[in-house]
Amino acid sequence: MNHLAAVTEPRNRYYVMRHGQSMANVRGIIVSDPASGVRAEYGLSSAGREQVLAAAKGCGLPPATLIFSSDFSRAAQTADIVRECLGAEDVRLTEALRERCFGDWEGTSSGNYAQVWAADAEDPDHRLDGVEPASAVLDRVTAFVAGLEAAHADRDILLVSHGDTLQILQAGFRGMSPARHRDLPHLDTAEIRRIDMVGVEHGGHARAPG
Repeated sequence: MNHLAAVTEPRNRYYVMRHGQSMANVRGIIVSDPASGVRAEYGLSSAGREQVLAAAKGCGLPPATLIFSSDFSRAAQTADIVRECLGAEDVRLTEALRERCFGDWEGTSSGNYAQVWAADAEDPDHRLDGVEPASAVLDRVTAFVAGLEAAHADRDILLVSHGDTLQILQAGFRGMSPARHRDLPHLDTAEIRRIDMVGVEHGGHARAPG
């Protein structure tokens, strides 16, 4: 379910950020299970930390920005670097922004994402190989944003998360089927992008080098 389907004029300004390069990215493996995702060994690489710092310095977000993040180590570390750079209040961690669970593909080559995405395009409700359905990701992330809409007004809100989770969230903001999430411009590691309910980008966005 898209909990944002009826929202045309959001009360807040939303920005999304994909975590910086992680050790899982360096190793080229899928790390999506919460038991692994929260472990420090799958946090940011040194290059990833530099990416995040560069993006934070160039993003133009104010100190009053509210920062919410996945509790996976790579996202939480990313969010904390941004928080420190902006001088913002403490990061709020949430399971709602976790990476999509890739089931039996856990620990395998990141090249296997393509097989999941091909199945998504055929059926966003599929659970092949124990993968979390794209429709289920849409439900949890848009429900979270709907909660933010109810709790806050006129705030800059940064959501720090993961590749698939943010692709699907962008589809939700556009009112698109989650089956089409790969049709949208993907986020590079450490990229910050503003998203609106109508039109994924509004104004500029910050892109980290690399």
